[in-house]
Amino acid sequence: MELEQVILNRRSVRKYLEKPVEKEKIEACLQAALLAPSACNSQPWHYIVIDDPKVKEAFCKEVFSGVYAMSKWAEKAPVLVAVVSDRGNFTSRIGNFFRRTEFYLVDQGISGEHFVLRAHDLGLGTCWIGWLNSDKAEKFFKLPKGKKIEHLISVGYPAEAPAPRPRKDFKESVSYNGYK
Repeated sequence: MELEQVILNRRSVRKYLEKPVEKEKIEACLQAALLAPSACNSQPWHYIVIDDPKVKEAFCKEVFSGVYAMSKWAEKAPVLVAVVSDRGNFTSRIGNFFRRTEFYLVDQGISGEHFVLRAHDLGLGTCWIGWLNSDKAEKFFKLPKGKKIEHLISVGYPAEAPAPRPRKDFKESVSYNGYK
């Protein structure tokens, strides 16, 4: 698929077919994600693939309870991918301090977008999920201190074709040579 078509047609999918996703396709998405650029080449991410139905069920029970129940739809996705943060290497953390920007989060966004674009290219649907109980997710996987699950990506064969969401007008979002 042409890159422009991938970008134009990717949607957040929340309904999936009851069809397993081939490991080769997940790994192709992960390979794309791992090629993403990052500040000072810190590569501040670790991906946990949750494809075992029993592990996924137990994980979802923990992280989508209480106030996070609105994300329960993700339980039906054949695969969930947890993105674990790493604050980055020393050089990038110095940059974080001086710029007051958490570059590791920017880097994870770039990496995750590589993942979801490759998934769409392979005929898979995805959705970024930021509404989860990160504390329980970290305990579930017994993450080392300083690591955090920032977000999840649901993955599967789409059972829906969401319409495009409205976008702001180009001129409202772009200006040249000064802020408009």
